[in-house]
Amino acid sequence: MRILLFGTNGQVGWELQRALQRLGEVVALSRDEADFDVPSSLHACFASKYDVVVNAVAYTAVDQAEQDEDRAMRVNAEAVGVIADQARRQDALLIHYSTDYVFDGTSPVPYREDDRPDPQSAYGRSKRAGEVAIERSGCAYLILRTSWVFAARGRNFLRTIVRLAAEREALRIVGDQFGAPTSARLIADCTASVIGHAAHEWRTQRFASGVYHLTASGRTSWHGFAVHVVDRARSEATMALAVTAIDAIPTSEYPVPARRPANSSLDTSRIRERFGLHLPDWRVGVDLCLQELWAS
Repeated sequence: MRILLFGTNGQVGWELQRALQRLGEVVALSRDEADFDVPSSLHACFASKYDVVVNAVAYTAVDQAEQDEDRAMRVNAEAVGVIADQARRQDALLIHYSTDYVFDGTSPVPYREDDRPDPQSAYGRSKRAGEVAIERSGCAYLILRTSWVFAARGRNFLRTIVRLAAEREALRIVGDQFGAPTSARLIADCTASVIGHAAHEWRTQRFASGVYHLTASGRTSWHGFAVHVVDRARSEATMALAVTAIDAIPTSEYPVPARRPANSSLDTSRIRERFGLHLPDWRVGVDLCLQELWAS
């Protein structure tokens, strides 16, 4: 199996380089080697034949996208459409990652794959446009929606909390937005399993394209996420912490340009049923990530 991986310098892309190796030959391209800001240039990346294309590139600056929606659309939708078209021409399977931001975030229960998309931000609109481009391309695809992604590298909430807890005595964290913190490592490992399963379906002519939700199990708030990170850091005694108080605040006290979903929870029953995945509680991924941080 030959796999083309876009976005190796991102959090998920970095983990995918490791996880996909067991499936076959992986040709991994960074943002410097595949310029999603110039979608037409991506045609050149398909000079060789691939069996699977994995796209881990995305414009994820949620607030900046409110002033730069054209660029968000170019990277998250137009470039994705080019990749989907090339995957169709090569009869390759496309794996693409999307987000809970395609929904309005007001549901009282976790979102299912067939719930109506209604993005409330430029970022969400661009990611939904990418999904539509894939669906309309005619390629074989699996779109994996996830949320609250963190890793031991890159810019993310977990690393920010670790830094702030060492610098400040008090933290004020939003407590009325809920979701499932999901590690990049879990996403990568599940992706490898999904591709292996899909390859078997392909050989037996049982493959069907679709959208699936992929997050860790459980649910917490950003405040709950932060409290767990700090508690673990304190119990491990691996670093000096300045923080003595972590206060929960409402979204209204933390104004940002882009509207955040109050509910980012995604129902993952469909991906478990089709691909037989075990999705651990979000705390498991957080604890493993912190151990990796301490070790480094």
